[in-house]
Amino acid sequence: MEHYYQPEIECAPYEEIRKIQSEKLIKQVKHVWDNVPYYRKKMEEKGVTPDDIKSVDDLHKLPFLSKADLRETYPDGLLAVPKDDVVRIHSTSGTTGKRVVAYYTQNDIDLWEDCCARAIMAAGGTNEDVVQVSYGYGLFTGGAGLHGGSHKVGSLTIPMSSGNTDRQIMFIKDLNATILCCTPSYAAYLGERMQEMGYGPDDIPLKAGIFGAEAWSEEMRQSIQKTMGIKAFDIYGLTELSGPGVAFECSAQHGMHINEDHFIAEIIDPDTGEVLPEGEQGELVFTAIDKEAFPMIRYRTKDICRLSREKCSCGRTHVRMAKPMGRSDDMLIIRGVNVFPSEIETVLLNNGYAANYQIVVDRVNNTDTLDVQVEMTPEMFNDNVGEVEERQKKLMADLKSMLGIKAKVSLLAPKSIARSEGKAVRVIDKRKI
Repeated sequence: MEHYYQPEIECAPYEEIRKIQSEKLIKQVKHVWDNVPYYRKKMEEKGVTPDDIKSVDDLHKLPFLSKADLRETYPDGLLAVPKDDVVRIHSTSGTTGKRVVAYYTQNDIDLWEDCCARAIMAAGGTNEDVVQVSYGYGLFTGGAGLHGGSHKVGSLTIPMSSGNTDRQIMFIKDLNATILCCTPSYAAYLGERMQEMGYGPDDIPLKAGIFGAEAWSEEMRQSIQKTMGIKAFDIYGLTELSGPGVAFECSAQHGMHINEDHFIAEIIDPDTGEVLPEGEQGELVFTAIDKEAFPMIRYRTKDICRLSREKCSCGRTHVRMAKPMGRSDDMLIIRGVNVFPSEIETVLLNNGYAANYQIVVDRVNNTDTLDVQVEMTPEMFNDNVGEVEERQKKLMADLKSMLGIKAKVSLLAPKSIARSEGKAVRVIDKRKI
């Protein structure tokens, strides 16, 4: 049985959704024009005013916002309400430059929590479930978003945050947690640790997991589902827009429904900025049409994906975004070839390796090198050098077939790569370009 948090809007006809979007967009553009001088200047430079925006069809007339704009206006140059109206901030987990500081009114938080509640119920959650939130709390959005969504659903909420893996597992078992919320890499680590402790799927009360904040492949999903005996759901969000809950998977597990009554999605050509037709692959752009404190209009996410309005078996009518295959800014260009980490992960998992790997890129004698370092499973690990070499040759051949370029493969002993309790560090680029 499909569960909905707000069925009247989640299953609304497309025409009704478009009407809501147009009404909110017109109001939001006026709000930003009146209260954000930085964005008003960008509009003036493009020769557009609020009077030019009469419906969603006019969205393309507006200028883009990018991460560079957020850094330039740090810390509050894009704030659209008096600070007296702000009740909370969150910040990105970026490690370079100035972080993004996002502001929230109480209404912003209420709408965000509604989005997360929709995601939990789409994963089968009800007020009878126990939701263990193992995303980071504090400045990060993951913990706060799913925590608030769980409260909205009425579920018993365990605010674990990340870390202390053995205690995480103890609480899952002792408190009969049924839904786990964390990054997919940490879910994989939890599953690995549960196996080490002798727990199989039948020993774990979990029925579902809501995993996001980093890219993960379909093969990784299948691995987590098998290890834990759960159904693993994807969730998408950005601090710039609110946090997790911008889009979420339903029972079909075939793309994430975007909460279109709060966000308008576009796919553009990342080089030209041209809006692409539905179904084409490109960069995902979002407009937050009812966020009060920190409204983002045509924000370039750098995520590469597709949108689809094909009818969904769950009954929801909101457009679906495919799992992002990578990011236009994180995409590796190696010897002139575009390489996404998700493609490498797919090859590794298809060959029976766990999702414990790192991609090391360097430049030697003016030539790019690609070294994929991956742990062997305990079953694979032995002293037979010939067998290890054969495994490396097989992976190198499969990677070349997938990527179109040669990659070195280094097979490592189990536990050689440091585990992450948050976002996993997958790529180390040593090139000085």
